[in-house]
Amino acid sequence: MYQFFVEPSQIQGNKIIITGSDVNHMKNVLRMKTGEEIAVKNGVDGKEYRCGIEEFTQDQVVCSLRFIREEGVELPSEIYLFQGIPKADKMEWIVQKAVELGVYEIIPVAVKRCVVKLDEKKAQAKVNRWQGIAEAAAKQCKRGKIPVVRPPMSMKEAAAYAAKKDIKLIPYELAKDMARTREKIEAIRPGQSVAVFIGPEGGFEESEVETALGAGIEPITLGKRILRTETAGLTVLSWLMYHLE
Repeated sequence: MYQFFVEPSQIQGNKIIITGSDVNHMKNVLRMKTGEEIAVKNGVDGKEYRCGIEEFTQDQVVCSLRFIREEGVELPSEIYLFQGIPKADKMEWIVQKAVELGVYEIIPVAVKRCVVKLDEKKAQAKVNRWQGIAEAAAKQCKRGKIPVVRPPMSMKEAAAYAAKKDIKLIPYELAKDMARTREKIEAIRPGQSVAVFIGPEGGFEESEVETALGAGIEPITLGKRILRTETAGLTVLSWLMYHLE
């Protein structure tokens, strides 16, 4: 069954109005027909609105509500992934998989060892692209919300943004104590917000780690092997998903 996202204002009693690019996608790509059942979410209340396609117009798809499923599919904690910007298309892959694993927000972090350097114009285009991938992934895995991809931040800005999160973690190669890491993960409780900092290729510079530690971000280990940047964040997200659910 296909799922689509709408604004809360598009849910009007027992009618749901789909607009925008989804209209062309439904009509001309998916070739959907009247009577077909779809799932609709508004990204706010976590509910799944099951409805049937009633009518196609030039710029709208009018649907009639059949029933509402209220059980949530979101993690019980908000997970913020602070990802050092990697090269090539790795960031697109990270965004897609992080959304599947339940991330709440993705914050690209521009640090010294980032190979990719983005000016303001390129950064906005990249963020728009990453946000589109996040939305597509949220539809595919039937998330209740579309995770937000923030504009790139510096390490200092990222540390400040993470300051109010309940738990703040940074995998660090000099952190060797897996038992201590396990304790930190297992101490996280549903409802607590969690910030996870992941370096780009080559990792964070020592000064950036010092900035993180000075901001109360706790070091953890990912084991004895060195993981690629596209693997490290997903490893932590997988641990959190398993623990919280």
